[in-house]
Amino acid sequence: MSLSHLSSRVWQHGKVVAESVPLETLSDELADDQTLSWYDLTAPDREAIDTLADELDLEFHTVEDAEAPGERPKVTRYPDHLFLTTYAATIGETNDPNSRLIVSRVSVWVFEHGVVSVHRDDLPEVKEMLNRLDANPDLVSNGPMGIVHAILDVLVDGHFDVVQHLDDVVELVEDQLFDDSIDTQKVQLRVYRLRKELVQFRRVVLPMREIVSTISRPSREAMAVPRVLEPYFNDLYDHSMRVSEWSDSLRDLVATIFETNLSIQDAKLNTVMKKLAGWAAIIAVPTLITGWFGQNVPFLGDGRPLGLWISVGLIIVSSLVLYLVFRKEDWI
Repeated sequence: MSLSHLSSRVWQHGKVVAESVPLETLSDELADDQTLSWYDLTAPDREAIDTLADELDLEFHTVEDAEAPGERPKVTRYPDHLFLTTYAATIGETNDPNSRLIVSRVSVWVFEHGVVSVHRDDLPEVKEMLNRLDANPDLVSNGPMGIVHAILDVLVDGHFDVVQHLDDVVELVEDQLFDDSIDTQKVQLRVYRLRKELVQFRRVVLPMREIVSTISRPSREAMAVPRVLEPYFNDLYDHSMRVSEWSDSLRDLVATIFETNLSIQDAKLNTVMKKLAGWAAIIAVPTLITGWFGQNVPFLGDGRPLGLWISVGLIIVSSLVLYLVFRKEDWI
């Protein structure tokens, strides 16, 4: 069986007793009631998933959910284990002020004496999870739910970083709305990308609060949260709620920015139309006068220089009067 990467760790009474444990010992480790183990698989192939399912006698539906593209974040309780699917979210490296959201699915099986996590992408969050477990022995000394908390806590912190970045981009777009030196098309493109990214991001963060709530809810079934860890999960639920509410407010704000941008464009178009209408009115007056003096009937100044001076004077005076009136009304 080939795996792109496997990291593992075994604790006993809150202390690390083994690292880089081979996957072949997974069944034995998870059956040992004296230890707590965590196996993390990165980018496993189909053979690896099938072998994992056979060793742990996993439900067909959980294996299917771990492989199906675009699976919705959720948590499901089974008689002897807990299965959850969630997503990590990050912003890609770019010099472009536009956001670039990257989401990576994480599937987790929680057993009585251990945890198995699977993800397709190489996540730097895994190292942070281990650091938090090392810094807080209380988590691992209270069973597998301590590992679950570390996983979810790191993911939610990543969601916080993403929503903060999106908030910064929204503020930047707000400042550009009334800046005439900024290309309007660029502003529209940024608003459009923000709307798409917020929709994608909300699909990740909104179910997270349901996941945390379901896990932390008192239950007589397998994999209940120990009472000592309840404050940890309550705090985690509060953080997930804040991210969710923040993303909701950003979505409303982006919608407002989009509508404001359209209103500004309409206002600019109205200004242009007023200017064109004003100049058209000014041009129409000389056209009227020259048309009048071009008649084939006798009139005052007909055939004499006086007629020329009368027409020129009327054109200048009437055009100047119209210009001053339109200028006063801010039409031109």
